[in-house]
Amino acid sequence: MSKTLSRITYVEDEPDIRAVAELALTRIGGFELDVCTSGTQAIERAPKYKPDLILLDVMMPGLDGVDTLRVLRGIRELAGTPVIFMTAKVQNHEVERYKELGAIDVIPKPFDPMTLADEVTEKWNRHQEEGLPS
Repeated sequence: MSKTLSRITYVEDEPDIRAVAELALTRIGGFELDVCTSGTQAIERAPKYKPDLILLDVMMPGLDGVDTLRVLRGIRELAGTPVIFMTAKVQNHEVERYKELGAIDVIPKPFDPMTLADEVTEKWNRHQEEGLPS
C-alpha cells in the first residue's frame, strides 16, 4: 500500500534557503509544493492542502518546528502525515529527540540542492516500506 510522494508542505522562514529548496524540490524533484514562511501559516494551510509529507524547519521565530509539529499532530487531517525536519541541529541526541517527537527523519542543513529531492524521496520510501508510525 505504498503511496507516491507528490504533494509537500515546506515550512522555512529564511528566504534564501526557502528559494533554493523550492527550486530543488519543484524543478529537480517535480514535487507540488505549498511553501509556508512560518509554523502558523503551515497550521492554517496544510489541512486544506493535504500534503503527503511536511518538510519542517526547526528554528523559526514565533512557533518553532517542534511546537508546529505538536499542533499539526492535533489536527485530524494531518495527524498521520509524515514530517521530516530540516535543521542544522543534527547531533545524535537532537536527531533522536526529533524522531521521538514523531518526525520520520532529519535532513541536515546546509543541504545539497542537487540531491535534496532524492534525499526526501529516499526517506519517504524508507518510511513507506517500513510502515513506521508517523
